[in-house]
Amino acid sequence: MSDLRKTSVQDLLRSQDLDREVLVKGWVRTRRGNKYVQFIALNDGSGFHSIQVVANAEQFPEDKLRAEGVENGAAIAVRGKLVASQGKGQAVEIQADEITVYGSADPAVYPLQKKGHSLEFLREIAHLRPRTNTFGAILRIRHAMAFAVHQYFNDHGFYYVHTPIVTGSDAEGAGQMFRVTTLPDQNAPLTEDKSGVDYTQDFFGKQTNLTVSGQLEAEVAAMALGKVYTFGPTFRAENSNTARHLAEFWMIEPEVAFNDLQDNMDLAEDFLKSLVRYALAHCEDDLKFLNEQYDKELLTRLQFVVDNDFQRLTYTEAVEILKVAKQKFEFPVDWGTDLQSEHERYLVEKHFKKPVILTDYPKDIKAFYMKLNDDGQTVRAMDVLFPGIGEIIGGSQREEDLTKLKDRMAAMHVPEHELWWYLELRQYGTAPHAGFGLGFERLILFITGMANIRDVIPFPRFPGSAEF
Repeated sequence: MSDLRKTSVQDLLRSQDLDREVLVKGWVRTRRGNKYVQFIALNDGSGFHSIQVVANAEQFPEDKLRAEGVENGAAIAVRGKLVASQGKGQAVEIQADEITVYGSADPAVYPLQKKGHSLEFLREIAHLRPRTNTFGAILRIRHAMAFAVHQYFNDHGFYYVHTPIVTGSDAEGAGQMFRVTTLPDQNAPLTEDKSGVDYTQDFFGKQTNLTVSGQLEAEVAAMALGKVYTFGPTFRAENSNTARHLAEFWMIEPEVAFNDLQDNMDLAEDFLKSLVRYALAHCEDDLKFLNEQYDKELLTRLQFVVDNDFQRLTYTEAVEILKVAKQKFEFPVDWGTDLQSEHERYLVEKHFKKPVILTDYPKDIKAFYMKLNDDGQTVRAMDVLFPGIGEIIGGSQREEDLTKLKDRMAAMHVPEHELWWYLELRQYGTAPHAGFGLGFERLILFITGMANIRDVIPFPRFPGSAEF
């Protein structure tokens, strides 16, 4: 190879500077041809589309290419001339002068041959699936959405706060947490009365776990910086093998001082619309592919969210609607029970035909930190419901009254001594504040139209599986 600098495939596909020497490096998607010419589709991950490399058979006969390993999956470099394409489907192509093979992929054993592969099969080879059109598109969209999250909050005056992954508290009070310990697997030290493990001898001197949420620590930062957000990994040891649950996932959690429930709803709606608009504007090729291959209504549904104001109503109003619905539900609807995905999707997809924000849930089905309403029965909670997904955001106005917070913790058996610092926030300069959590993978599910959450994260973690 010459001293020519490498150019990305996407830059070459957009280029109008033709009849010049170029160097491109990537992976072979396909190779086809005849005794006169070979066509190599080359992709370097910079975008959805591959560039066509035309290899004259006199210089690059098929048997030579095969012998050198220029097969599907091989990593190669191509030096040649960028010219106007003679075929359909692309504006430019490369006439190859030199092909270098960095790493071959034996077609006899390489799993990703030119045929259809089920998503279930691809989960078993998660180390190779990013090379497919589907997962290349998903990972590029995932990157775009992560960038859009940070851009939105930065543009709106929020500060990014890194909250702990290892924690001594359970933000949700559910107890479904992964334990973190350096104590031995066998013969762990016991307390004096032999009733349990003596965690004072553990690394942190107490029992610790992987976090289920960064919210409580974000509240600390909001009480000083005003507007903050977290965006990091969270963990739930929930034995749930559904298409909507992961044991390890990413959460986006803004927290804003002096915001009430109305402000919180406004922020959530504007934030989600901004993210969808960004996807439509910056992920066109990848979204078109997913729309064609997996969900013919995807682009329409994304535009639908941008174009419609979200419907806002209380949990009580929603229950009344569901009770008289002409649709049969698997799970019964009664005031005081948590709504299931089928109920949420009915409200969004059938009744209102637009995204929905439900508010003022019964206190007994919500977390201890949510602000109690004057009726003493409901809390200032909110859930944002999306078509095809159900709940995509959960949030609330937080309880800033120390006495009421202590009463709720006692009623829900949340030990005060573990959250003494959280209670002190209510003693020193307490203020109304609100926030919410957006599961990043739930967002990517919606943006991509995929059906299973295990297909929108590079390496899914779920019960019985921690490969790769």
